[in-house]
Amino acid sequence: MKKKILLLGSTGSIGKSSLNIIRNYKSKLEIVALSTNKNIKSIIKQSKEFGVKNLIINDFQSYKKILNYSLNKKIRIFNNISDFLKINKIKFDITIVGISGFDGLDPTLKVIPHSKILSSANKESIICGWKFINNKLKRFKTKFIPLDSEHFSIWSLIKKTDHKMISKIYLTASGGPFFNKPKSKISNAKISDVIKHPNWNMGHKISVDSATLMNKLFELIEASKIFNLPINKFDIVIHPKSYVHALVNFKNGLSKILIHETKMEIPIFNSIFYKTSVIYKKNKNINFQNLNGENFIKPSNLVFPLLKVINQYKKNDSYFEIILVTVNDYFVKKFLNGQINFQKMQIKLLNKLKDPYLSKYYKKYPKKINDIFKMVYKVNAYLENENI
Repeated sequence: MKKKILLLGSTGSIGKSSLNIIRNYKSKLEIVALSTNKNIKSIIKQSKEFGVKNLIINDFQSYKKILNYSLNKKIRIFNNISDFLKINKIKFDITIVGISGFDGLDPTLKVIPHSKILSSANKESIICGWKFINNKLKRFKTKFIPLDSEHFSIWSLIKKTDHKMISKIYLTASGGPFFNKPKSKISNAKISDVIKHPNWNMGHKISVDSATLMNKLFELIEASKIFNLPINKFDIVIHPKSYVHALVNFKNGLSKILIHETKMEIPIFNSIFYKTSVIYKKNKNINFQNLNGENFIKPSNLVFPLLKVINQYKKNDSYFEIILVTVNDYFVKKFLNGQINFQKMQIKLLNKLKDPYLSKYYKKYPKKINDIFKMVYKVNAYLENENI
């Protein structure tokens, strides 16, 4: 019997990587539904290739537009995940969440009761709403598999171990486009320089976060929540080749590392075929050139000033994480719009996190899902009003 898949965010990078896997295993996998925000041309093409009869178009204007297309009458179009789930009578073998930003939180929570496995790369949902997600996972006995390469690697290394035996977990970072570059190159960085990731093909926003290491700070917070371990159990090391994705040091004197090629398809494949013996068709032998003579370097606060942010992270599920994500999104957007330079973006971000108007919320906690969205709106309104 084919595994039934719900793919949310099918036109983004995670979605496309997922489709690359499904394309090679059509005899074993069936996509029940695809979703996108606005990219209706791509999702129509995807639906034709994979024979998908349910499409979810979240942007209302795009939804109205697609209704005028001459599509196969068997294809049903929905404007949101709730409308689709009302008519869905099956439990998906796996739901893959490739939606970016806060838009992924509500769909994530709604699909859990309908999913045997939830596999997500939506870091904003995990960072800001893990308490709500985890409670629902437990309630409906849905298994969670993280999709980010680092978190998937940690999950793979520790899933059969006593967490009390973990001494330290290291997440690797490539160092971004400015690793070992002179300060003048960084201070005068153009947008095209910042988004030029050395190893991964990613969107502009996440490429900026990689260049500042903010992405890695988000991953530390994610890991702390997912694996229910204190933040001081985790650390970051620079590994320019991005071949090693996680290292775990245990209290029994042993350490483990996990390596794979810089392809998101690998953790996606292993999430889809969890507890099966299906062979990855693109498997390669170990690349010893990527391991021989490889240095692992502790990142410097002088090169990556945003590393100081982690000192402000005190306790799980506070408004701090929500404010951090929102403030970072705001400044990255200004940088990508050419309104602020790369160095000033980081300085202003650090200063704004100390703002008394924002910091007064760091010891408070969202009690309901809507509290998260209200805080995002409040922070954005405050930043816009300040006209930073």
